[in-house]
Order: sequence, then structure tokens, then C-alpha cells
Amino acid sequence: MTIPEFTKAAKGKKAEILGLGVSNLPLIDFLLSCGMRVCARDRKSREELGNTAADLEGKGVTLITGDNYLDGIDGDYVFRSPGIRPDVAQIAAAVRKGAILTSEMELFFDLCPARTVAVTGSDGKTTTTTLISLLLKEAGYRVRCGGNIGTPLLPFVKEMTEADFAVLELSSFQLMTMRKSAEIAVLTNLSPNHLDWHKGMEEYIQAKTNIFSHPENRIVVINADNAPSNALALPPDSEIRYFSSEKAQIPGMYEKDGDVFLDGKRVLKKDGVLLPGRHNKQNYMAAYSAVRDFVSPECLARVAATFKGVEHRLEFVREYRGVRIYNSSIDSSPSRTAAALSCFKDKVNIICGGYDKHIPFAPLADALCTHAKNVVLTGATAPAIQKALDECPAKEKPRVLHRPLFEDAVHTAVGISVPGDVLLLSPACASFDAFKNFMVRGETFKKIINEL
Repeated sequence: MTIPEFTKAAKGKKAEILGLGVSNLPLIDFLLSCGMRVCARDRKSREELGNTAADLEGKGVTLITGDNYLDGIDGDYVFRSPGIRPDVAQIAAAVRKGAILTSEMELFFDLCPARTVAVTGSDGKTTTTTLISLLLKEAGYRVRCGGNIGTPLLPFVKEMTEADFAVLELSSFQLMTMRKSAEIAVLTNLSPNHLDWHKGMEEYIQAKTNIFSHPENRIVVINADNAPSNALALPPDSEIRYFSSEKAQIPGMYEKDGDVFLDGKRVLKKDGVLLPGRHNKQNYMAAYSAVRDFVSPECLARVAATFKGVEHRLEFVREYRGVRIYNSSIDSSPSRTAAALSCFKDKVNIICGGYDKHIPFAPLADALCTHAKNVVLTGATAPAIQKALDECPAKEKPRVLHRPLFEDAVHTAVGISVPGDVLLLSPACASFDAFKNFMVRGETFKKIINEL
């Protein structure tokens, strides 16, 4: 659908916007420019919304706020924020009455003329998405990068052409109701995640598969080392590209003795990747598998030699009294923390804990017993992580300290670290018990550390 076609269909119609997050504010401006009537709804009060409330009403937007903000939805279109389940009673009632349920990301896919490359998975999404964007830019293409990271892309759709690329990180929340797939889809891996929101692992996986299950898809990139990914029914008409750190000489990309190969040809040397850790080799393999038709091995090597990583992902903060301190606040699952721990040669001191997403912590306990010297537990999940450590059969276990408040946990972790140690913030949990998001948690950590 083109923008003029959407404008013709939507003009004069009513759009209900559910949630005033980062992506829905630009969406409102776009819909108003198309001549739609807009009602914006948010759980926050007018006071909590601050200037946003007055700004929206000044544009002619009807505003509904408070605990009952979803009552009485009666629009022609209903745009939900990713964090709102599509099957809540009020939304389901509106759909039964004929409303079209959609989202900012779904509208972007409907209108985007550019080639789409999308990344999802339980771990590694942001780094892989960023790498794809950098690789394409290094090869000379015009690229917009967004989705679940960065700037919402809908305001830029008018500027995009068929020669451009839109590179998107997509969460299971965004994918759950998607009716279109990316032209090139990357599934980094699958492991239990967001089970506090999804009804179960089956629903979580089903949402992820929307990234490639519709006719627009032509290439799927899959992690050959990840059993749940390999158990999926993949689209029969798409080209399947595998990458692996464990299965040398598979068709596709693989790692052997630290070097990275594509169909038997070495494309990255062991010491040619600035980012540490085997999981980052996997991120590079996933990224290059997606865009190898457009990006030369020379471009890949240049990006790998210079890219220092994404903020809050094994980010070096400073050395304090001989202790190297790293911020990996993005690590919101046990598998992500296990990957971070594996990057260090010696056992580390680590801060773990946070919001409970109802993910099993047994894998985290195994990783902590193998790679951690001291563990400082904080936040809502501290008792559950302690229980997993108590039940872990490992003979050697780390010393564990409990500090309910985050700032106390950081100061305690610093206090028990000695020269030569590594101190790592890698929570293995989401941040919502104490922080707005993982970025605020990471910034808070860095502020405490830099003020020592």
C-alpha cells in the first residue's frame, strides 16, 4: 500500500491509539497528517503525562487516561502498543464490532517501499541488527535502522525508496499480530523469555515465527546450534541460511578455530573481531548471512575491526583501583548472562537480579557456578536465583551476598572486588522492578561507578 492509498482509505476515520510510548507519538502525527480523527489512551494520569497531554490536545487529539483507559474503544482502527496484549477484553470487543487491529510497526510494513531486513530472537537481537545496518552502510547503501531500538521509522517512510534498506529489531510483542514478514528475516536463537507476558513458550515461539511466515519473506537466517530454532517449520519457498559455532563446514557460515568461514572461505580471522566473546562471532555470522548478497567480505572485515559494541552490552565503564568494571544491563535473561560470563578468562564478581519474567534460573546457576567468584543478588528475583544456586549440583559455588537495593548492591560488589578482578553488571532479569528500562538501569550503574 502506498501512502496516498492509505490516506484515501483512512481519511475521516477514527484511530484509537493504545499507549503513549516512544513509537506511538510519531504515529499520532502521521495519522493526523492523513486526515484521521485520533483518540489517544494511556494508563498514566494527565499529570503523569506532563506536557504530552497538552501537546496532544492542542493538535486536536482526544485523550483518555487512568486505570480504565481501555474502556469504550470504538475506533475504525486500533493501534496497540507492543506491551498491550491483543486479546484483552476491550480490544477483542472492538474487533468484534469491526475495528481493524494493527500497530505502528504493522503500518510501517504496509507502507515501506524499502527492502526490509528484520531480526528477532531471545538474545543478540540489538547487536545483530546494529551490525546489519553498519554492514549495509559500509557497502554504500542508504539505511534506516529502528523497530524495537532507536528512532521510530514511520516518520521517514515518505523518504524511503526501493533502493534503500529498513533494518529492524522486532520483539515478540511486536511480531504477535504481524500480517507481513520481512524480506530477509534473522532468528538469532530461541530460549525461554517474556513468560510473564506470553501465555507460554508455545505462544512466544509462534510470535517469533511471524518474522518469516508470510509470503513477503524470501530469506531466513537460522542458528544451527539452537535446537528450538531448528525444530521450527520453515517456509518452503524461502532460502534458508544457517550459521554455527559448533558445526564446522556446514553449508553457510561457521566458526572453526576462532576464524569465521562462509561456504569454506575464511571471511574473518580470529583476531579480526574487536567485540569479545563467541556469542559476538555468532552475531557477526547472523548479520553477514542476512546481507552477504549486498556486502563484500572486505566490508565485513572493516566493520568487525572497528565496531566497539552497543551501549549497555559488555560496555567497559572504567578501571577503579585495579578492578575492570563492565555494564551489561541489557542482559535480561539467563542465557544472555551466561554468554556475557563466558567472555572472561577468569572468574568474575557479578551483580544479578531484577524483575521476574518467570524464566527458569537453573541455567543461570550453572553459569554462575562456573564463571563467578562472588555474586551480589538484588531486586525481586534474588530469592529465586538463590534457590537455583542452592539446588545446583556443582561442587564449587560462588559466594553470594544479598542487597535488596540496587545502589547498595553496586557498592557491595565494588567493596569485595580486589585489584585484577572483573566486576560485571549482568542482571539476567528485566529491570521493571526498580527501573523504567534496562537503559536507565545501565545509566544508573555507570553513574554510581563513575562517581566513586
